Amino acid sequence: MGEIRALFWDVGGVLLSNAWDHEERDLAVTHFQLEGPEFEARHKELVPAFEEGRMSLDDYLERSIFYKVRSFTREDFKRFMFSLSKPRTAVLEIARALSGEYFMATINNESRELNQYRIQTFRLADCFDLFVSSCFVGIRKPDERIYRLALDLSQYAAEECCFVDDRPANIEAAAKVGMRTVLMKDPAQLRRDLQGLGVEA
Repeated sequence: MGEIRALFWDVGGVLLSNAWDHEERDLAVTHFQLEGPEFEARHKELVPAFEEGRMSLDDYLERSIFYKVRSFTREDFKRFMFSLSKPRTAVLEIARALSGEYFMATINNESRELNQYRIQTFRLADCFDLFVSSCFVGIRKPDERIYRLALDLSQYAAEECCFVDDRPANIEAAAKVGMRTVLMKDPAQLRRDLQGLGVEA
């Protein structure tokens, strides 16, 4: 195996809290007193288009929440959604320490407005060279095409790349295209596993 030259990172659950996963949606259901099963059914139907950049946040909210009169506004709901994003400080410190030493990129599933907000708010562009986000490329993990596209865009061979994610299905798909992988459970384990691949943070 050759040395690692490029690192690809998941965002939600690794570098930052999740953007709009089930835990965040559950908080919204409680906060806004939504009809949980109805909202989840609508979300499930809309999420492929939402995360692949084929549906705006306004359209998603119109069809998942504001299909009937509410006691709160669309702006209230957006503010709440954005407020749920928090940094995973220990992992961001590892990533920032490696920036400049390696080609750094993300491979993540996120809707456009949340993705842009998170990139800007947490200054991810200071650390990462490339963002292979589902909303930009129209493909979601664990579809193998998103990993192959990341390799094409970065122009690194698969064996020169390591992908870090917190979900086994996403890790398995990256391994299938030949990337080295780290399934992250916590920052200390991430650091150890990267060191095992010759990546010193």
